[in-house]
Amino acid sequence: MRKVIYIAIMVTWTIMSFAQTAATRLDSVKVIPKDTTYWKRTAQLSVNANQGSFSRNWQGGGVNSIALGVSLNAGFDYMNKRFNWTGQAQLQYGLLKNAGQESRKSVDRIFLDTKAGYRLSTVWLAFGDVNLLSQFAPGYEYTELTGGGERITLVSSFFSPAYLTESIGMEYKPTTYFSMQFGAGTIRQTFVSDDNITFGAPKRYGVPVGRKVRNEAAFQVVTNYDRDVVKNVHLRARYLIFAAYQNLATVDHRLDFTLTAKINKFVNTTLTGIVLYDKDQDASVQYSQSLALGFLYTF
Repeated sequence: MRKVIYIAIMVTWTIMSFAQTAATRLDSVKVIPKDTTYWKRTAQLSVNANQGSFSRNWQGGGVNSIALGVSLNAGFDYMNKRFNWTGQAQLQYGLLKNAGQESRKSVDRIFLDTKAGYRLSTVWLAFGDVNLLSQFAPGYEYTELTGGGERITLVSSFFSPAYLTESIGMEYKPTTYFSMQFGAGTIRQTFVSDDNITFGAPKRYGVPVGRKVRNEAAFQVVTNYDRDVVKNVHLRARYLIFAAYQNLATVDHRLDFTLTAKINKFVNTTLTGIVLYDKDQDASVQYSQSLALGFLYTF
């Protein structure tokens, strides 16, 4: 009996030793992927084209034209326990060509943003944010002359203007698609790197002639909204309030929005708009709007 028990123990020990050795060898060659469960990444590439043409005897009036636009929207969101890190990039550029005129840009935007936050409660975070806003190509103002023709004036170009903003404060984020940032400690640099720009001289976008950068300390509020409002219709909006401490009576306002309606997997229509009030540029409200139909690829 003792021999049987002894043999059973030895066999069991041998099997366990063999299984442990095999498991160790298997773990040594197994590739374990990195943990990516905390990441959310999105990216969309859109190409839009519009064209219109008329016969010579068309009585309704009109001008032959063609327009092409390209945009890239990308972002990421990393959340691990109390730490949250987000990033967003919006790159847009479009050209419009009317018969009898040189090509002109219809949209031009560089928007980069990254933010790190530490969650203090279920809805409040302490955050630090860096934001850059500029454009790719020169922009011109076209003025028709009395005797015919037009005068072309350079009013903007790459990094002229450009706005670099660093902000720290508190963020209210009750949901994944809505947030409000209160940046009590905000510093903004306005750049005009092209000396050929005299638009609004002597104060070009708030940067005096002879200088390339202007610094401002301010209180800033940024509201973000990003979600489907109905099925296959997505709204992304950003509303900025910027109040410089040295002149609290003058407050800048800027609203950017993009409304995208998905027709099918690869075709969409997009409405984009900007509403801007900035006394350093103009005493009245400015706005721009574009509507396009084109190709959309999500990856």
